[in-house]
Amino acid sequence: MNRHEVIIVGGGLAGLTAAIALSRHDYNVAVFESSGYPHHKVCGEYVSNEIVPYLKFLGIDLVAEGGVAITDFEISNTKGKKVNSSLPIGGVGMSRYALDNILYKRAKRQNVHFYFEKVLDINNTQEVFSINTKQRSAQSKIVIGAYGKRSNLDKRLNRGFIQSKNGWLAVKSHYQNLDFPDNLVALHNFESGYGGLSRTETGAVNFCYLARYDQFQKHRNIQEFNIQVVSRNPHLRDFLKDSEALFDAPLSIGQISFDSKKPVVDHILMCGDTAGLIHPLCGNGMAMAIHSGKLVSETVHRYMRQKEYLRENMENDYRKQWAQHFKDRLRYGHYFQKILMQEHLLNWGINTLGRSEGILRAMIKKTHGKMVTP
Repeated sequence: MNRHEVIIVGGGLAGLTAAIALSRHDYNVAVFESSGYPHHKVCGEYVSNEIVPYLKFLGIDLVAEGGVAITDFEISNTKGKKVNSSLPIGGVGMSRYALDNILYKRAKRQNVHFYFEKVLDINNTQEVFSINTKQRSAQSKIVIGAYGKRSNLDKRLNRGFIQSKNGWLAVKSHYQNLDFPDNLVALHNFESGYGGLSRTETGAVNFCYLARYDQFQKHRNIQEFNIQVVSRNPHLRDFLKDSEALFDAPLSIGQISFDSKKPVVDHILMCGDTAGLIHPLCGNGMAMAIHSGKLVSETVHRYMRQKEYLRENMENDYRKQWAQHFKDRLRYGHYFQKILMQEHLLNWGINTLGRSEGILRAMIKKTHGKMVTP
């Protein structure tokens, strides 16, 4: 039986951040992740600058690691009419392939244990958690859930959102395109969905989109959907026509849920997409995941060091912290997505935004947070 003080289920941005932060205090931390590093993930791959100070505190400099400075934003409706704005605080373009691996290497240097195994079950008895995989069982005092958008673990934990069908499909691929501006993140709408473009550290442009699954099912495959639906937006049509795909096949993930989730379930502290998934207006989910890793690590550290600070206190404080930092951002992301998915509202919005860059900047701020410092 492997024993640790803290076990983190999932080794994405939130889980790795929490592991690095907790290992700085010399806790015995283990991460269970199903795949070895590096590997690609379906993601927008734009990191808001709000999280840069905290990453530097952890010893990670995105620009020094090759990240691309992004300063401008544009959005278009399904017909291609677009508006542009500078980003209030800007961001960095970096692939999950690179960033997850950078965080992993940092965690390894800080003696975090890694098990590249899929967690099948989590049990909690008398404040001791048992983690079970095909290969082993492990125990810990604290478990952090950071396993992503959806998992069979959600079914075992009987989480409400997992019981309903969710009609979103996400598709991602990298492309070689010399014409796309380095400093731009773009959000282009098409019938039944929308997609983001931004450059990454390798020079490749990441194209990641969300589509209603019921509309996607009307087509044979992703290539046909791209040709017949995505390319109706002239900006996306020109991008795909002038680009060379760098993946053998696009990555995809289905049944994505933007429903409300709870940050604490059966005494497991959830963070990142496991606790709440933001609609990808400006692709701010990466910064939120890292920030949530910070919040959960700080709450756990207090619990581990202060005897009078009970588990109930820790869980209640984490719920409050999560709501304080993310509840409004998730709510505004939900509102904005409703606008994106109704063409008459989208057209009205584009026409309105075209008359005032200040309104667009204000909308962007609603889904972004303040600078996150140590």
